[in-house]
Amino acid sequence: MTEPGLTEPALAETVPAALPQTNATSGWRRLGGFVGPAISLAILGAALWQVHALDWNRRIVIPTSPLIWLVLIVNYLSGPLGDWVIFRRLWKIPVEGIFPLVKKMIGNQLLLSYVGEVYFYDWARRHVKIDGSPFGAVKDVAILSAMAGYVMTLIMLVVAWPYFNHYAFGFNKRELYGSIAVMLLIGLAITFFRNRLLSLPRADLLFVLAVHMVRLTINTVLTAVLWALMLPAVPLSSWLMLSTGRLLVTRLPLIPNQEIAFAGALALLGGPVNQTYQMITVIALFITAIHIVVFVAMLLLDLVQRERNA
Repeated sequence: MTEPGLTEPALAETVPAALPQTNATSGWRRLGGFVGPAISLAILGAALWQVHALDWNRRIVIPTSPLIWLVLIVNYLSGPLGDWVIFRRLWKIPVEGIFPLVKKMIGNQLLLSYVGEVYFYDWARRHVKIDGSPFGAVKDVAILSAMAGYVMTLIMLVVAWPYFNHYAFGFNKRELYGSIAVMLLIGLAITFFRNRLLSLPRADLLFVLAVHMVRLTINTVLTAVLWALMLPAVPLSSWLMLSTGRLLVTRLPLIPNQEIAFAGALALLGGPVNQTYQMITVIALFITAIHIVVFVAMLLLDLVQRERNA
């Protein structure tokens, strides 16, 4: 039986024309199902390459204090926990949502910047029930994360400004002023075009920005506490200054050699420069090892979950 106004030949022409569109849509959905696994394999490959690139001849002193490991783990999880707080408000994601957020962080640090956002977007599209596409929220959170870094850097510049007038931080005033101008221009552009760039409501945007600011503050303080625990001969106040200086020099966009700038911050403290560099290198090795162990553990957990659901 045909619908009114459609003859048999017209109906025959209409139905086949719709079928290719349906097949194409299904094909794109099937192709999208490979995005998450492909990124996971790429992150795993990057993790294995990190293992290969490690200097196994280096003598590493493993800390025995449980407090050091506690601070290191809390600092490690501060980023994913901050993201979980954000997306808990936006999407009501469950506690298990912390796992893809950890993968997001590992992907950004081991593979490429923002590849973690691609992975998390793919995960959210398949697991979170929200109206519309999750792309807008993921994009807004990433933009506000960068903006929070600029805001925190400008605040730290105000705090540390007297030291720029008395000490060399490894870069000249032209690079410093240019970096300030770039950050201000980016901040003004985001503010001016926020209705086109950002899709979340104003209250949610302010909440996301506040969480990012708190996370950066916690990360800076915990980094200083970790250094103080590993090298207790230097007072915590000096480590707080150094951690602030490291945040500063690594976020200024026009600094050509951030390692030299950080060396200037170390010289400012007048502390054990060589021991500090060795300590930071050891911490980086620990974080790489944690990345690998956590990521492999989550892959095994995914395999077990799929076997149970099969």
